[in-house]
Amino acid sequence: MGEEIRINRFLASAGLGSRRKVESLILQGKVTINGQLVRDLSARVDPQRDRVRVGARVVRVDRKVVYVILHKPPDYLTTASDPGRRRTVYDLLRGVPSQVFPVGRLDRMSEGLLLFTNDGPLAYRLAHPSYGIHRVYRLRVRGTLSEDQVNRFRRGILIGKKMIRPKEVRVVHRGAKSTSLEVVLVEGRNREIRRICAALDLAVERLRRIRFGPISLRGVPVGSWRYLREKEVDALKKSVRLGV
Repeated sequence: MGEEIRINRFLASAGLGSRRKVESLILQGKVTINGQLVRDLSARVDPQRDRVRVGARVVRVDRKVVYVILHKPPDYLTTASDPGRRRTVYDLLRGVPSQVFPVGRLDRMSEGLLLFTNDGPLAYRLAHPSYGIHRVYRLRVRGTLSEDQVNRFRRGILIGKKMIRPKEVRVVHRGAKSTSLEVVLVEGRNREIRRICAALDLAVERLRRIRFGPISLRGVPVGSWRYLREKEVDALKKSVRLGV
C-alpha cells in the first residue's frame, strides 16, 4: 500500500490541469475512485492501489518521477494558468518533460526557491506542517528596525483564532534606509510573512526564499531551473522519513 494524497493533487500530477481545473472536474461529478463518485475535495487516493477515472478515462500518474528547483523572479504567479494572462512560473519551466506541480507556493511578488515534482507522496510530506520542514527567507523592509520591532515580529500576530508566528527571526543587516532579516517558517501559511509585516506597518521591499528543507537556492540563476541531483532528492526524502 502506498501513501494517500488528496484527489486534486493526484489529478494535477497526472496532467489533467491546474489545481483549480481539476477541482472543477471533481465538483462537477466527473471523478470516481474505485467506482464511487467523489465530490469531496479533501478525499484521498492511494496512487498504487486505487483506480481513478475522470469520465471514462482511467487516470494514472506518469511513472517518470521528476524533481526540479526553480529560482522564481518577482511578478510571476505560482499557478498553471491565469485568466488575466499574467506570467506564471510554468512559463519558465519549458523543457521539463513531465507535468509537475509546486511544493508550496510563493506569492506573485515574492521570489526565490520553488520545488516542483510529480512525486505525490514526497510533496505531501514536504508541505505538511507535522514534518517540520524549515523554509528560510530573506526579508528586506524599509527603515531601521529597533530590537523591540524585531521582537514583535518574532511574537507574531493573531488572525482570527490562529496565531501566525515565525519559527525563527534574526537580523542580517541594519542599514540607514532598510533592515534585512532571515525568517524561518515551518507551516508556510498563505502570505504569512507579508501579513505579519502588514500588521506591524512594515513596508516590504524584497522577500526571497533561499532554502526549503535541505535544498538551497545557491547556484541557481534567477529565472532558471535545473533537476535536483540524486543526493538532493535523497536528502529531501530523508527529511520527511521516506525510505531512500
